Amino acid sequence: MSERKKINIGLMGLGVIGSGVARVLIGKADAIAQQVGCPVILKRAVDCDISKKKSSQIPARIFTADPYQLLHDPEIDIVIEVIGGDTDALEYMKEALSRGKHVVTANKEAISKHGPELLSLAADHKVGIRHEASVGGGIPIISPFKQDLLANKVSAIRAIINGTTNYIVTRMATENADFATVLKQAQELGYAEANPANDIEGVDAVYKLAILATLAFRTAIYPEDIYREGISRLGSRDFRYAKELGYAIKLLAIAKEENHYVQVRVHPALIPEDQLLAKVDGVFNAIEVEGDLTGKVIFYGRGAGPQPTSSAIVADVIQIAQNIKLGLPPKPQPQPSRIKNLTTTSQIVTRYYMRLTIADRPNVLAQIAKVLGDNLISIASAIQKEADESAQTAEIVLMTHLAQESAVQQAIREIEALPVVKEIGNLIRVED
Repeated sequence: MSERKKINIGLMGLGVIGSGVARVLIGKADAIAQQVGCPVILKRAVDCDISKKKSSQIPARIFTADPYQLLHDPEIDIVIEVIGGDTDALEYMKEALSRGKHVVTANKEAISKHGPELLSLAADHKVGIRHEASVGGGIPIISPFKQDLLANKVSAIRAIINGTTNYIVTRMATENADFATVLKQAQELGYAEANPANDIEGVDAVYKLAILATLAFRTAIYPEDIYREGISRLGSRDFRYAKELGYAIKLLAIAKEENHYVQVRVHPALIPEDQLLAKVDGVFNAIEVEGDLTGKVIFYGRGAGPQPTSSAIVADVIQIAQNIKLGLPPKPQPQPSRIKNLTTTSQIVTRYYMRLTIADRPNVLAQIAKVLGDNLISIASAIQKEADESAQTAEIVLMTHLAQESAVQQAIREIEALPVVKEIGNLIRVED
């Protein structure tokens, strides 16, 4: 095999992330060449928005608005996809792989929904697909699952993997602020999108958890397999009461394997304040992985933004380029398949926090306790919080012992039907 004189890159997408990647490839060209052993050249960049030709500050000669001008270029070795979504981007990645080009992507949606298909296509054409930036931005987490943790049987993942929601819940907790106010501020600061639904409703975290759980348990987990709740129902008083009880509230992505059954869920959860995940604040992310050999390990850092994400993307490019330079084929990647059963949400067993508004009169708590007892749910603590004399109502917070989700949901329906219960303020799971 003749020695490679250079390795050519095609970049698809010149938004915030794509422009950041271009700056790194151009600005660190000498350092990258030293690591690879030959120049790594940004040969072509594509974006359908012609205005990006100037705003991205890339050389005009390499810009094109036609994706197929890039994909059909036989000299391009590696395609970086940072368009996002699972329509056009998926088509372009499949085209690139089919033409024998390696792919690097930050596309969590496409990987979570079509990862096995893309891996199989890459294997068929003897090329690689890498996606370190699809989860955790610049936090190394995909590679550890594929390499450093391979000797472990992973039993659990608990993760804070959406910076927008973590910023919001941190502000709500520290400033006693309501959700709508903090969301608006997050949008003004650029931490939340104009349409923040994917973040605040947990969709983004679901995509990322599907990728992590697939790697951890070596079985195919898709977004539709994952139970999801967002943070929009959280109130400032939930954070206040949680703190009084010794807990923080976070949007958690949870994956666990027990007896060959896998449970996957994304929802707000109370975490004891002395745990490390409870101390992850602002836009930072953290992924806690529990293995039989390592015990618990935590990966922590900025989970988004052009610089951390560019770090992960360019690192993937360098590793592929090093293999190309050395004439090495991509490392074989095990194809995940559905070989483990999924636990339904109704089978989850955990503790619960309940906030209720009730009539301020005798015997109300006894009625609620009877409903819980009839559903085999034991109360760990019951605290009356605020009373409204004019409305003759009071607010109570209940903490349960371990209970099954199906029983709790049935009890909530029965409690809601009691004439003395005015409102179910919130129901939040506890992760001890």
